[in-house]
Amino acid sequence: MYLGLDLGTSGVKAMLIDGDQTIVGSANGSLDVSRPHSGWSEQEPAHWVRAAQEAVTGLKAKHPKELAAVRGIGLSGQMHGATLIDAADKVLRPCILWNDTRSHVEAAALDADPRFRALTGNIVFPGFTAPKLAWVRKHEPEVFAKIAKVLLPKDYLRLWLTGEYMSEMSDSAGTSWLDTGKRAWSSELLAATDLSEEQMPALVEGTAQAGRLRSELAAQWGTSGDVVVAGGAGDNAASACGMGTVSDGAAFVSLGTSGVLFAANGSYLPKPESAVHAFCHALPNTWHQMGVILSATDALNWHSGVTGKSASDLTGELGETLKAPTGVTFLPYLSGERTPHNDAVIRGAFIGLEHESSRAVLTQSVLEGVAFAIRDNLEALRSAGTGISRVTAIGGGSRSRYWLAAIATALGVPVDLPADGDFGAAFGAARLGLIAATGADPVAVCTPPVTSGTIEPVSALSGAYEDAYRRYRALYPAIKSLTH
Repeated sequence: MYLGLDLGTSGVKAMLIDGDQTIVGSANGSLDVSRPHSGWSEQEPAHWVRAAQEAVTGLKAKHPKELAAVRGIGLSGQMHGATLIDAADKVLRPCILWNDTRSHVEAAALDADPRFRALTGNIVFPGFTAPKLAWVRKHEPEVFAKIAKVLLPKDYLRLWLTGEYMSEMSDSAGTSWLDTGKRAWSSELLAATDLSEEQMPALVEGTAQAGRLRSELAAQWGTSGDVVVAGGAGDNAASACGMGTVSDGAAFVSLGTSGVLFAANGSYLPKPESAVHAFCHALPNTWHQMGVILSATDALNWHSGVTGKSASDLTGELGETLKAPTGVTFLPYLSGERTPHNDAVIRGAFIGLEHESSRAVLTQSVLEGVAFAIRDNLEALRSAGTGISRVTAIGGGSRSRYWLAAIATALGVPVDLPADGDFGAAFGAARLGLIAATGADPVAVCTPPVTSGTIEPVSALSGAYEDAYRRYRALYPAIKSLTH
């Protein structure tokens, strides 16, 4: 048996698979986010450990024999979080999360240093780890002085699981300290934030062994024998392993809290000015590009909270047949935007409201606005040299056929639906645990799921969607002058 642990923003998911990659069971532990100030987003690392224990305990209650047979564990996690620990492994402050934008001034200062884009292949985004450390150095110098190690969230779980300070390439590529082409820490970039390589975890590939389960936890969980912990992956690369998006040109769109358009690359293809992320993949000698929008289902959930109707009720009012855009445009910049704008302070808007703008019209424009934001990502990936001929849809938002039809039509490519099953980050992490424990061929293990159906672009509405997308594109510079 092989265990995948996925540390998300809202919870930890534990998934067990067998040697044939059949899912045996899964369980969850819940998490909350603290927002003490505007633009801040934090979590206590101790809560991650509690949630992971909760999830594994849930698995043990249902599948004790299977959990006892675990031979490999893979880790996946929310990226970019700054987990700061001292020489005694004590956490120095709450972890600053991926969607925290307090360090936008520090990010801009680092991004102005040409070495960062040249070596990492990426803009220094406010959500990345390096600017967070620059913020801590400036605002919490007493904390900065005590830092012995900087760990990403999933790698703090690894420390708890194994006692090792280790990370891997895909997650570390999101720190702004990795030489992404060389797949190694850059001492030059670390020095630019007054840090050293000694304060970083050791690096391995996501498929490699990166520690062994501590005997105390093995006894608690009932496992016997040597349990290998894999390098693992950042959440999007782990999802790609779960989806089999590992070969050049394969792509998926994820409609989770944030939205992601992810394409696997056989070579390193940076184009930082497009705000496309060019990261290492979890598999050796593989990279990936992705565009990220900060509010996907988050935008629909916000609309749900305002209207007092559940997200499924709101999308249900639209039916499954795609409608032409109404002229009401929604900009989903509720907490800023990454690709293609790299703008932490831009905010969202409804444009074109009239007396006839019903709740259903607003819902339709929210779904379209997210679809157009993903189209922005597609255009950015194309400008960086990646062609996408079709995508597979994952994430909670992919349950809405209407939304997927809007995305297919906005992108002009078919959207494939995986057959029933869970092919997300926890499954990808479990696959990495299997590879690390058995030495199996990564490409042979990370195969795509069977497609249960395909949603084609609605050709009759392609012209109307193009017109609506042009309106959408024109609005960012118009509202930028009002929100900056």
